[in-house]
Amino acid sequence: MCPAGYHHPGWCLTVSEAQPAKRSRAAAETRSDRLIASVAGVVGAIAADSLVVEVGGLGYRVFAAPAILARAQTGEQIRLHTFHLVREDQQALYGFASPEELGFFTLLLTVTGVGPKVALAIVGSRPVADLQLAILQRDQAVLVAIPGIGKKLAERVIFELREKVAAAGTAAAAAGEGEAGGETEVVAALQALGYSAAEARSAARAAMAGVPVSSSLEDRVKAALRTLLKD
Repeated sequence: MCPAGYHHPGWCLTVSEAQPAKRSRAAAETRSDRLIASVAGVVGAIAADSLVVEVGGLGYRVFAAPAILARAQTGEQIRLHTFHLVREDQQALYGFASPEELGFFTLLLTVTGVGPKVALAIVGSRPVADLQLAILQRDQAVLVAIPGIGKKLAERVIFELREKVAAAGTAAAAAGEGEAGGETEVVAALQALGYSAAEARSAARAAMAGVPVSSSLEDRVKAALRTLLKD
């Protein structure tokens, strides 16, 4: 007899062998091997929380922040960096204007209790540099000001992401330490946070001119993020 499985003359197939293992929802949401990394085409329609991008005869519904929806015009070209959400019962696309926004959205999904809708609301609330700075400075007020984000969730976002945001910059800075000293470290840290080389160099140069030579890497990165907010 087959133990709790399926019987066939000559062999047995157990339930665990017959059914593929299920991935957790969190694992499914945070996978990096997305099929659709970006969408470029004509805006076919605009809804309250999404827009349809027509590409090669197909229309892709992309959920996006209010700022993107406000700028979009039906019939005009648009290009969005996308997060392809894959669940057992759902697939969805979330679109962003820059790789920095997409990267921060993906990072937010690693926080306990933060799903795509909440993550999109956070990313769409203000510049990514502002959000990163708020997390580094433990500034709950910035997050609580976002509709739908309460004090407990703001605390959890800061608690779970502060070390990740700081560590990304510190690890890259250690690898990039060299001739230019502190400025090179800041450039490497900003690039690890998702900024382009040009943005990182410009912000690092401005930050280094306004902080004491003895300042810590974290203070220099914070100063650079403030510079990015002014641009």
